[in-house]
Amino acid sequence: MPTTNQSKEPKQTPTKRSEQKKLQKQEKKNAKNSTDTSEEKDQRKAAKQEKKKLRRRIFPIWLRIIVVLVLCALALILGLMFGYGVLGDGNPTDALEKDTWQHILEIVRGPQE
Repeated sequence: MPTTNQSKEPKQTPTKRSEQKKLQKQEKKNAKNSTDTSEEKDQRKAAKQEKKKLRRRIFPIWLRIIVVLVLCALALILGLMFGYGVLGDGNPTDALEKDTWQHILEIVRGPQE
């Protein structure tokens, strides 16, 4: 009759990572080779499905997208104001005016004939 502990020597924990990986692979092989009936497998699957709950999202995906877009727009506006007001020594609220952007576009495009 085989016993579970064939050798009476205490098990030593491997010190190297490669040895640990080998032991893990062997344990997985042993688990796969165990003689489980299909009924036991079905019972395990059913138990996993029962544990897995339906997940209702409190913060829906479409709302997440909208929030991200709003945060991006806010970051753009704050960045414009910081760059124009602090780095450019101007009035931060001037960065949001249409006349300012028309002037910038005239500088970039050059004189219109």
